[in-house]
Amino acid sequence: MRKFLIAGNWKMNLLRDSSVALVHGLLDELKGDPNVEVAVCPPSVYLHDVGAALRGSQIALGAQNMYPAEEGAFTGEVSGKMLVDLGCKYVILGHSERRTLMGETDAQVNAKIYAALKCELLPIVCIGETLEQREAGNTSKVVRDQLRGSLAGLTADQMSKVVLAYEPVWAIGTGKTASPAQAEEVHADIRLLLVELFGEATASKTVIQYGGSVKADNAMELLGQPNIDGALVGGASLKAELFLPICLAAQKVKK
Repeated sequence: MRKFLIAGNWKMNLLRDSSVALVHGLLDELKGDPNVEVAVCPPSVYLHDVGAALRGSQIALGAQNMYPAEEGAFTGEVSGKMLVDLGCKYVILGHSERRTLMGETDAQVNAKIYAALKCELLPIVCIGETLEQREAGNTSKVVRDQLRGSLAGLTADQMSKVVLAYEPVWAIGTGKTASPAQAEEVHADIRLLLVELFGEATASKTVIQYGGSVKADNAMELLGQPNIDGALVGGASLKAELFLPICLAAQKVKK
């Protein structure tokens, strides 16, 4: 049985005190569950403080991005080794905002995946289509092309350490959400492609999160779908009272 992963992507929000306060609010209310892992991904400047607050707890620390080189003259960038040094377990790669705003390509995401795995970080690799691509009937092609490019050359063993996050771009921060049936259709198609690329055993174990305006009122139905294994949560992860119900919904589904 696949374990759920509920991860909060804080993006460029919160300050140091509010970040630490949010973590304490989560720790006060959230009990550990062997079938559901919870992670938070603060801005890189607050990884140290949030990591200190999480130390010894059941909540994992994640980063929002990394550079593929181990070290060197790359002003403003952060390496995987640095993230591990700060206590990170996960790193988000290829988020649609980085693909669209920063022009990241599948090849660049692929290089980052290799670098993350080399230093034993677990990548959360994002894929998803725009509204125009969905309306043109190209969802499957876009998602499959992104997956093939982003995961190029990985072995089944390497893939077993990768988390995928399907995030339809049209549903991120818009208040719109893919219906559970729409989300499940894409998740099932992703798993079929994983069977083609890496075999049934690896595909059946791969965690595929859904992301895109996940909230307390739609979490149970989304997480109840056969191929949805958690959520990558944006805006609703910025307040404990909004994020906790999503985590609790995951625990209920996994009972």
